[in-house]
Amino acid sequence: MLSIDISRLIEVFSYDSQAPMIFSSGFFLWLFTAFISVYVLLTQKNTARILFVTAFSYFFYYKSSGVYFMLLALVTVSDFFLARRMNVTASAVQRKLLVFFSLLINLGLLCYFKYSNFFGTILADITGGSFSPIDVFLPVGISFFTFQSLSYTIDVYRKQIEPLNHLMDYAFYVSFFPQLVAGPIVRARDFIPQIRKPLMVTSEMFGRGVFLILCGLFKKSVISDYISVNFVERVFDAPSLYSGVENLVAVYGYALQIYCDFSGYSDMAIGIALLLGFHFNLNFDSPYKSLSITEFWRRWHISLSSWLRDYLYISLGGNRKGKLRQYVNLIVTMFLGGLWHGASWNFVLWGVLHGLALAVHKIWLELLVVSRLSIKIPNFVGAFFTFHFVCFCWIFFRNTSFENSLNMIRQIFVNFHVDVLPQMIIGYWPVFVLMMIGFLLHFAPDNWEKACCSFITRIPLWAKALIIILVVFVIIQVKSADIQPFIYFQF
Repeated sequence: MLSIDISRLIEVFSYDSQAPMIFSSGFFLWLFTAFISVYVLLTQKNTARILFVTAFSYFFYYKSSGVYFMLLALVTVSDFFLARRMNVTASAVQRKLLVFFSLLINLGLLCYFKYSNFFGTILADITGGSFSPIDVFLPVGISFFTFQSLSYTIDVYRKQIEPLNHLMDYAFYVSFFPQLVAGPIVRARDFIPQIRKPLMVTSEMFGRGVFLILCGLFKKSVISDYISVNFVERVFDAPSLYSGVENLVAVYGYALQIYCDFSGYSDMAIGIALLLGFHFNLNFDSPYKSLSITEFWRRWHISLSSWLRDYLYISLGGNRKGKLRQYVNLIVTMFLGGLWHGASWNFVLWGVLHGLALAVHKIWLELLVVSRLSIKIPNFVGAFFTFHFVCFCWIFFRNTSFENSLNMIRQIFVNFHVDVLPQMIIGYWPVFVLMMIGFLLHFAPDNWEKACCSFITRIPLWAKALIIILVVFVIIQVKSADIQPFIYFQF
């Protein structure tokens, strides 16, 4: 007779702060299989399907952040009713007041949970007082779902979209689990029209969804996790113990790690959404191929960069108030973009460096127009300098202290010791192989990806299953002992 250990079952389905729910975990794969089985049965029942997916999404978030799923509910309910009220009032003052309340609730939650200690320390330093850090839990993905909900209320305020009539539909939009905890930040204007449309998953959508999920799993669990645990973390934790060449390779490794980690999550989110019949916009477009820093931000974390452009940069005046104001707006936008990533001066510096680089690039383009010079920078040169500037900024982004960042830079420029490179390659050859594979795949022509996706789409279901089994087998062979959370969970 089948015996079920109830206590073990409760433990599996309860929140564990040491094991948040992530796409690459075995538990999620089994749970998603059960979920999709029920989802298919509800294909023709819109309301039941929306309720089921919303309930699953809240459970997904509960497994990531425990009781803090209530914050998700608070944001959802408050913004839904504020937007509804905004739509029926003709008073411009009342509309501004309502959107202000939405900003206050969303940014207030974000500031409390993410920046209380940071701002408290700054205030104490300014006033000469003392501040004892408070123990504040950072709910996973709070930066993402607050920005996503804000895009809705701001769009309603700007009269770019009509507010939803049903709270259930809005709860579905805000909590939709594929992108809930680490993006991409999905705009209401793109997603809401899909909610009540007849559910249809074409063979092309299914094939592309499987392809993206496999790509994401490979990027995250094979490349990112392996090079992180076996090399990058060791060097960044103690840069002074390693030569300059080892530090430089670790910086290159982190550039690949964070790309594979974050774009891997985005690939899986977009792929899972496709399997459920929903389309998300592209979030990464081979960013290290960029020929300028402006192009980099059109290719990297596109949902965030476009959000900052549309709701912050343009609100500050954009390029409508003169060139000097435009440069200041760029720097301020990237400063706040850096602060969005975390309560640390390292993130602030990272954002300011990117803001300055964007401003300098704009100035350079203006000088070319004014002087009527036609200076053509070779693509290789542009890509080389852009990539290395981005890598330089990653040093501050990854390190937890300025001291470590400066030590790493010092080792690279003062104690390079290229003679240790052969020994390092021999000692860390699996890391070098995976880094080489990762960069080759990244810099490969775009039509290679299209061809692979087309191949996965065309092959029969049994062949797709075989490829999935092969990828899972490779992951099992190279994965570390513990599940590595996605880097952007902390943001």
